[in-house]
Amino acid sequence: MPSVSRRFATGAPAFARPSGRAGAGASGPVVLMVSGGADSTALLVLAATSELDIDDGRGHARIARERLHVLHVNHQLRGIDAKEDEEFVRELAERYGIPCTVERENVAALAQAPATGDTNVENVAREVRYAAAGRLANELCEQQGLPRSAARIVTAHTANDRTETFFMNAIKGSGSQGLSSIPRRRNRVVRPLLDRTHAELCDLLRMRGIVWHEDVTNADTHYLRAFVRHEIVPRALARNPRLMENMVATCDILSDEDAYLTQLSMRALMSLERRRAEGLVVLDAGRLAATDVAIARRVVRLAVQAACPECRLEARHVGRVLAIVAAGEGSSTLPLGVDVRVTYGALFVRSRSAAPGALASGWLEVPALASAPGMSATLAAPGSTGVLELGAAGGLAAGAAGAGALAGDDPARGVYVAATITARLREVSAGSDPVALARAHAREWEGASVLLDAEASGISALGGRLWVDAPQTGDVLCPLGMHGQSKKLSDLLVDEKVPQAERRRVPVVRTSPTGPIVWVAPIRPDERARVTGASRVLLELHFLANELQSRR
Repeated sequence: MPSVSRRFATGAPAFARPSGRAGAGASGPVVLMVSGGADSTALLVLAATSELDIDDGRGHARIARERLHVLHVNHQLRGIDAKEDEEFVRELAERYGIPCTVERENVAALAQAPATGDTNVENVAREVRYAAAGRLANELCEQQGLPRSAARIVTAHTANDRTETFFMNAIKGSGSQGLSSIPRRRNRVVRPLLDRTHAELCDLLRMRGIVWHEDVTNADTHYLRAFVRHEIVPRALARNPRLMENMVATCDILSDEDAYLTQLSMRALMSLERRRAEGLVVLDAGRLAATDVAIARRVVRLAVQAACPECRLEARHVGRVLAIVAAGEGSSTLPLGVDVRVTYGALFVRSRSAAPGALASGWLEVPALASAPGMSATLAAPGSTGVLELGAAGGLAAGAAGAGALAGDDPARGVYVAATITARLREVSAGSDPVALARAHAREWEGASVLLDAEASGISALGGRLWVDAPQTGDVLCPLGMHGQSKKLSDLLVDEKVPQAERRRVPVVRTSPTGPIVWVAPIRPDERARVTGASRVLLELHFLANELQSRR
């Protein structure tokens, strides 16, 4: 979000940076994206000979020649014309003594590839260009030993482009973010020519005797931008000759206010977020329902973007999500299969990459005590640890020793990804109260780790093994705290508010594949395995979610 000094200063800022030091961007590489058209040709000429504000902390200033680097991407869409554009850019960069990099991509083939997921040639070409610019900027920063943020990627967007984008987004339907049109800066990408018109840049090139190449496809009104450029903008200009100037001012205001609202929305998202994992964001639905709708819309967009960056939302999609939030229940499917649902007071936003799978089963080895029973002086002298890394069937590493993914969206406990269960034996020293030790351990770990009676769990002082799998139909246990009363595991999971889609991914520790339940991790141990005053060897089970993110 720009400050007053950044937006309105015409030269070097009057006030020094708070640190008193110039930013790394003042000396970083500057990648000029040049296609060969009038606007980008003018950009190259101005960067080499005049002052430009590339938002590096120096205001309008000359750019050191050694910082400049030209990038041209040949999309291979126009045959011989594309090759001529490439040669033109090479020669122009050589004339001004600026290094030039040319990349060639078959954009038409990429647009038809199923993996791309986008058949719009213009969109694919744009993604290709910016990806190439990002790679080049990173390479130049690495060569110079500078952070990547020091680089600037400069495009030749003009007031005309900004006006056209405004009308395009208005036709398609957009909020303030779309109507703010092309921003002056987004991360490393800066656009110093937004105050200039296409006609002004063409006049500049004519005065210097420089020709440029025209892309004939720009006249094809089949494309929305060309339609706006040739049909709508001329009529608006006829009504108001100062259209471009007014649109620049309007888009600046919308862009600044949009940036401010986005900042507020990011803060709101952080306060509403219960947890986050790859492909999954969980928000407090009740508090979201009480949030101002202007912020709530943006929070939904940010949450969906975090779960699935490729998902493109329309206003109707956001409205659908807010409707189920207001109702307190329900579900909906967004573009690219993103699933949103409200359950147990939480809004779950889940992409296909986070779709749950059945938990893989496996043996958890329990090593023997470090010494013979009776030789351990304190509880703090445990034996070695057995480890079982849990994975999802059909995931990256299904199986007993695989490193896969486990997701258990219990609103009270968090989201668990790439989870691990460990086991070890601990001996109770003489004079210690095993029951008090077990209770203190449970309080300290808040259920993520438990101490159980080893013998009651089917494990001797010489060790053994436990079976870990997913909940099975008909599972029954005696949950600790219910004084020996039995309960269906399915009912326990409902009471603990584990969403139905995640219940088959809750790990259940058993004495054997068909034996009784010892622990439903990390929810509840079985009463029959609890520690008593007579317990001498304790079994410590620990549930570790390697990417646990929980907001308590």
